[in-house]
Amino acid sequence: MKFNDGFLNSMREAMTLLRSRGPAEATEAIQRTLRGETDNLANRTASWDTSPEAVAVPFDALTMKRGKTLNAREAGIDVEDRGHFSTHVYSNAAGRRQYRLYVPAESHGEQLPLIVMLHGCTQNADDFAAGTQMNVLAERHRFLVAYPEQPQQANASKCWNWFKPDDQHGERGEPSLIAGITRQIIAAHNVDPVRVYVAGLSAGGAMAAIMIAAYPELYAAAGVHSGLPARCAHDLPSALAAMKGGRRSAEARSVLLPKKPLIVFHGDSDATVHIRNAAQLVRGFDAKPDDGREQRPADAGRRACTVSRLVSANGIDAELWTVHGAPHAWAGGNARGSYTDPTGPDASAEMLRFFLEHPQRR
Repeated sequence: MKFNDGFLNSMREAMTLLRSRGPAEATEAIQRTLRGETDNLANRTASWDTSPEAVAVPFDALTMKRGKTLNAREAGIDVEDRGHFSTHVYSNAAGRRQYRLYVPAESHGEQLPLIVMLHGCTQNADDFAAGTQMNVLAERHRFLVAYPEQPQQANASKCWNWFKPDDQHGERGEPSLIAGITRQIIAAHNVDPVRVYVAGLSAGGAMAAIMIAAYPELYAAAGVHSGLPARCAHDLPSALAAMKGGRRSAEARSVLLPKKPLIVFHGDSDATVHIRNAAQLVRGFDAKPDDGREQRPADAGRRACTVSRLVSANGIDAELWTVHGAPHAWAGGNARGSYTDPTGPDASAEMLRFFLEHPQRR
């Protein structure tokens, strides 16, 4: 069977869509091609930038250690062609959750870190992976990434139920499911047990705060982006009040010595979750005497931000990144995903750097 050049070119473009846009776009494109609508496919894809750079981390440098930079364009590979992004399921008495797992290419025999990423409301694993570009970093810097998914049956907006009492404590509800997913991955892969981390956005950020409080023996550090402190609400009305920066529970108001390192990102123009929640997340931490506060002016199309480096009385580190003028969105995220702010500082790279600086203390 012979195919003309237009057909072959369209099929190549469809395969490009499979890598960059996902199976739904690719299937639609292939069906159009089989119907002979090759010109339409070519016109549609001509305006899309599907080069490796288009799916790279959106800035020119990753700060992995203070004072040391790595070129982000080196990480600009089509990760779907290199590593393995697969779907799995975990079940326990609290229910069943699907999750996606990215394993970098040729990861045999070496112990690798694991980052568990918790998406925000209305998002799913693929959307969150595309927006944060954490898989690209995983391929470049050798770690696993897991994306648990909250189904619509559990919450109409696919939010993690961080405001429900039964979903705020270890070995109960959704925390038990997320911890179970984490343990399942550790058991199935060669994960370094002292380098397991959790991070999230919005409702996922609030759940990440719960996870690090409930499972300090499992997670070495946490990243909370545009989220809220653990147990700051007990139902939907108190959750809405907390999101507006208002009244919160007595448990959340009490200041306990932090158990684990924490990095927090929040935009000061966030109209969904008030930035006052970021300050609440780092209660119990004080500015480091040597480099407690850094102002980063806007440059090269990026937003200005203030970085506060903190430490608790028991020697636990924290960082608070206040992104000036930023909305409710992942800083430095890729526009392929929802709730991203490409002009912000690179939250994914900075969280990774912070995590790798803070393995589990035994």
